[in-house]
Amino acid sequence: MKTRLILLVALLAAFCPTLLLAKKYSNYLFVYFPSNDNENIYYALSTKAQPFDFVPMNNGQMVISADTIALKKGVRDPHVLRGDDGWFYMVNTDMRCAEGWASNRGIVLMRSKDLVNWQHSTVHFPDKYKGTNFANVTRVWAPETIWDPVAKKYLVYFSLLTNDGTIPYDKVYYCYANADFTDLEGEPTFFYDRGSATIDMDIVFSEKDQLYHAFYKNEGSGGICKVTASSLTPAPGQAPGSQWSKPSGTLQQTKVAVEGAGVWPLIGQDKWILMYDCYGSGYYQFCETSDLSTFKLLHQTETKGMFTPRHGTVLPVTRKEVKRIAKALAKKNK
Repeated sequence: MKTRLILLVALLAAFCPTLLLAKKYSNYLFVYFPSNDNENIYYALSTKAQPFDFVPMNNGQMVISADTIALKKGVRDPHVLRGDDGWFYMVNTDMRCAEGWASNRGIVLMRSKDLVNWQHSTVHFPDKYKGTNFANVTRVWAPETIWDPVAKKYLVYFSLLTNDGTIPYDKVYYCYANADFTDLEGEPTFFYDRGSATIDMDIVFSEKDQLYHAFYKNEGSGGICKVTASSLTPAPGQAPGSQWSKPSGTLQQTKVAVEGAGVWPLIGQDKWILMYDCYGSGYYQFCETSDLSTFKLLHQTETKGMFTPRHGTVLPVTRKEVKRIAKALAKKNK
């Protein structure tokens, strides 16, 4: 009887992975930077029961100081990925907006086993790609990471703009990261653009339709749109970028300006959340979807007081991980 029960649980877990998620994860960790004059990394937590009520950790103080990890002494747009290999991967825009919106020249790569202690390295495009057009970047914006099961490597993608006319508006490019996540391999390869500035791309994979859903902000037509693909890179012999579908219409549930789209799964539910920063209006919006195509506004959180998130990532975490982070921050502040 016991063996039968074990087999039944295993079968249910295989066909209903959300059952495991419901048991494993207890909270949501929001990793973000708070403002244009405070470009450091902060953490906030919400619960499984109240996923949109985030409370800053570390008494509302920074968790990672940008001047310890970035060439520009400022970081923006932190994206965190939970790897299947036991590592967490974070990438950031290496930038200080006080120097201008075309002032960053690279990204910061980070890796951690515990969300507390982070290895870090920088990729400075003018040095790494000297002698190529990629040395002429005026910005390398909003990098993110996703595992490519075909290449069996972590793919890092970002928006590029150069001052030599070869990349005349922001287009999304990608490189693979090296094995220890300290550098990028080879030159950037074209990934996608909408025909005008395309930034803040966030890609998730849906088990339901076996498609990659890439959400992005298009500066020309406004708002957040998405494209889909069955593989991250094109079929052999096909042009770079040809793997993506035609773009959707705008997906945000508001008429105000938005940016920094992020998509994350609800714990124990066959649903996703699309969040975005209504950056000129003082609030974040959170929209629910079960198909990654149709969205319903669920919650609107004001960005004020200690909680003023800008472009970041929400990651489901376990109770054990929450306790470990809290303990480390308490120890650090003694």
